[in-house]
Amino acid sequence: MSTHDVIIVGGSYAGMAAALQLVRARRRVLIIDAGKRRNQAAADSHGFLSQDGADPAEIARTARQQLQAYPTLTWVEDVALDASGTRDAFSVATAASGTFSARRLLLATGVSDELPSIDGIGERWGKSVFHCPYCHGYELDQGEIGVIAAVPMSIHQAQLLPEWGNVTFLLNEAIELDAAAREELVARGVRIEATPIARIEGHADVVLADGRRLSFAGLFTASLNAPSTPIAQTLGCALMETPLGTQLQTSEVKETSVEGVFACGDVARMPHSVSLAVADGAWAGAQIHRTLVWATAG
Repeated sequence: MSTHDVIIVGGSYAGMAAALQLVRARRRVLIIDAGKRRNQAAADSHGFLSQDGADPAEIARTARQQLQAYPTLTWVEDVALDASGTRDAFSVATAASGTFSARRLLLATGVSDELPSIDGIGERWGKSVFHCPYCHGYELDQGEIGVIAAVPMSIHQAQLLPEWGNVTFLLNEAIELDAAAREELVARGVRIEATPIARIEGHADVVLADGRRLSFAGLFTASLNAPSTPIAQTLGCALMETPLGTQLQTSEVKETSVEGVFACGDVARMPHSVSLAVADGAWAGAQIHRTLVWATAG
């Protein structure tokens, strides 16, 4: 079993951006990818310089094609099940392709999204229900926007979104507003709706418990995030709490609490977007390379 310089678990935007830095330094890189991009339901990607409005799947395909032109890259389509070891001697076990070894590990696994428990929200996630106004707000054409409360961070979301349209804040019994928060929302022109949500229908129609129907150009909510696989916890990597759930704790050079294990992208930073994931991955790839050159780096 040959040893790679770096195994990257996760072949989406952050993982590929890290790989590009490493293969251009002629390092042997293995990407293990399960093919589950977080934004796979979205038809368009916005806010990424030179790729604004592009199909996110096409961005990923192009990136992979460019990476595979480098001879030191190996790509395995598989699920990483387990990882173990120490700096310079890690191993990753997969569901179908066996076990691989590497000097460094990079976790670019992304996160899972726990949405509010509302009938109809899941199938609209990434299509007419969003989390990032910078990614999807402009296309709503300053129309009616609904913000579905889920966590205290939802108040910030409702305060921000009037930049993109006329906002109704749907409390849905998820949070309580104090007088100061209510006053600030009203000052921003936000309408506050306290009636619980029964379901979501059509494009973005919210049916309330009292039978009223509110139609929106789009809906926003703050999903709760967690690492999409337990591999980091298996390795002993420390987690940290964020306003939107949990992520991996990393240093300025993207190293986790376990020496030789790095993390980047949505699983290791917030807020989340394609452009921020790419930047985070590029930085992580360069920093990992430094630790392969200088034993004291990291």
